[in-house]
Amino acid sequence: MAKKRKYISQKNDHKIMEIGRLILRFMNENSTKVYNYKQISDGIDYKNPRQRELVIQALHKLQASERVKETDKGKYIINLNIAGTLTGVIDFNQSGNAYVRVEGMEDDVFIHSKNVKDALQGDKVLIVTYTYKGKKLEGSVLEVLERTRTEFVGTLQMVPHKDFGFVVCDKKTINTDIFIPRGKFGGAEDGDKVIVKMTEWRPGDKNPEGEIIKVLGAPGEHETEIHSILAEYGLPYTFPEEVERDADKIDRTINEAEVAKRWDMRDVLTFTIDPKDAKDFDDALSMRKLDNGNWEIGVHIADVSHYVVPGTLLDDEAYQRATSVYLVDRVVPMLPEVLSNDVCSLRPNEDKFTFSAVFELNDAAEIQKQWFGRTVTHSDRRFTYEEAQERIETKEGDLAEEILVLDKLAKIMRQARIKNGAITFDRSEVRFNLDENNQPIGVYFKISKDSNHLIEEFMLLANKKVSEFVSLNKRGDISQNTFIYRVHDDPDPAKLESLRDFVSTFGYKMDLANTKKVAESLNRLLHDVKGKGEENMIETLAMRSMSKAIYSTEPIGHYGLGFEYYSHFTSPIRRYPDLLAHRLLQHYLDGGKSPSKDELEQKAKHCSSMERLAADAERDSIKYMQVKFMEKHLGETFTGVISGVAEFGFWVEIPENGAEGLIKLRDLMDDSYMYDKATHAVYGSRNRKQISIGRSGSDQSGES
Repeated sequence: MAKKRKYISQKNDHKIMEIGRLILRFMNENSTKVYNYKQISDGIDYKNPRQRELVIQALHKLQASERVKETDKGKYIINLNIAGTLTGVIDFNQSGNAYVRVEGMEDDVFIHSKNVKDALQGDKVLIVTYTYKGKKLEGSVLEVLERTRTEFVGTLQMVPHKDFGFVVCDKKTINTDIFIPRGKFGGAEDGDKVIVKMTEWRPGDKNPEGEIIKVLGAPGEHETEIHSILAEYGLPYTFPEEVERDADKIDRTINEAEVAKRWDMRDVLTFTIDPKDAKDFDDALSMRKLDNGNWEIGVHIADVSHYVVPGTLLDDEAYQRATSVYLVDRVVPMLPEVLSNDVCSLRPNEDKFTFSAVFELNDAAEIQKQWFGRTVTHSDRRFTYEEAQERIETKEGDLAEEILVLDKLAKIMRQARIKNGAITFDRSEVRFNLDENNQPIGVYFKISKDSNHLIEEFMLLANKKVSEFVSLNKRGDISQNTFIYRVHDDPDPAKLESLRDFVSTFGYKMDLANTKKVAESLNRLLHDVKGKGEENMIETLAMRSMSKAIYSTEPIGHYGLGFEYYSHFTSPIRRYPDLLAHRLLQHYLDGGKSPSKDELEQKAKHCSSMERLAADAERDSIKYMQVKFMEKHLGETFTGVISGVAEFGFWVEIPENGAEGLIKLRDLMDDSYMYDKATHAVYGSRNRKQISIGRSGSDQSGES
């Protein structure tokens, strides 16, 4: 009998501990709120009398351990100072350690790899915090509250002579292999690249269990690797059949009833300027000289909102995707091809419904008048950037006079922006020449020239003025209109100080006295490093000192552009926030009242999140192509530049093709190397050889 009583006691203790975890999880969701035991019982769905008695016992245990405190008789609040239980999102680094971002906390909480439990990259977790050696705040994962994902890309490895295997995941977002039992292979064979769904991770098990839901193909094959990249980020590469059907049903006619509601600008000279391989043309410029000598410049954007209506399958799919994804060899569009490349594409010699911002500018590029609304336009000519650049440089060719006027106005606006605090990041982008099998046969860098800046300035003008029109009333006072903004917060002062200290080792100076001085210093720095060995590295570090641009309903301004109000309006074919901006602008033009801010903010957060995923996928596709390109040069010798240094190694970039690789310190046999965080360099302990950012391989010998 004694044994039985002991067994029951242990079982009860375990139950009380489990209820205690549920209580902490519930109370932590609103850590400043005071609860009575009934509210807590309801919150964890323990509602009958016996269950509530267990809740009271669990509360007494939590109170005894000071993890909750009683503020008044029968009223409890979580004791963050003692218990240190917090909720946040976990972010792993390459070493397997992690940090948890907690909303409202300035610093992230460090989690050692041995304390991450079964958490995976991006999961929402409950952690308990403590102070390590009386100084550093650390934590341990108590529980995974919400999985950010359950599907992963990896390679199936069968265990020899067994009927089970493991999927080794491509990305280190999951720090363990996934066990695949018999009958869960989904047709995959040993060595196949697959998508695996994690189905269970039992307490105490080293590996989660899963099932293979899709076979992607053999590793190394082009289509397999590209589809793997898309699958890794949960990006679909085909549209559901019902969405395609809805797109095919769209009325493509330019009917007179709709034309009558719009400003008919088909008789005004209009043309597009885009990359030579562009398939969708979502913006065009029109221009004509007015009788008073001023210029009427129209920025015309495909009127996607006319065709994609809220509440439809098309709109739901566009919102979920939120953005088009531009991989090296293909575009994964936000909208079906019938819309992106046909109905909404401003192709030459076709009438199109557009949404326009029309400005009257004088020769000094000063706005005299502006108008926003729906139009119908007709593109007379399609220019590539190269063709437009040729007219700027030679002053010859069809429409050269018009393009030169636009170029002159754009340069005035660009100089004014820079003078008002805009930062001129103008980094070259790596591009590939592909053969008929999508294999890389050459590498080149996309460099912005005057023709690119021409389009950029007029798109920036439209984005800025639409945002101001919605946000300010006629007197210039702030309106109460809800809108979706593209915002870019001020840079982190600590990161700026770190950048200043670092570039000073190269002889560059920065003045951080105020916002204007920072902008001037950054522009001067970016100009001075052009063509230098340290150019790419300093540009990269300067960009990392900046905040990330996101979408928001709060108009905090755009630091990088130097604009107080700024929104994305000019690319609704490929960005959902632009489509939202079109709808909201028309709503206000029609005299509508401001919609729910909370609902729009959720959409803004979703769009920001999808934008980050798309950028990561695009980066991965470039890295994959660089590896494919460099495979043809195995055994050859290249001169590289140190592009990054960390405590475990350093990265070397080959300037002529942008390929980058990691060299681990443990693989250097000539000495034992130590990392110096202050100088972003590693030093040999005996020979004092320095390996630092910006130096070429031939510069790395000897002391410095």
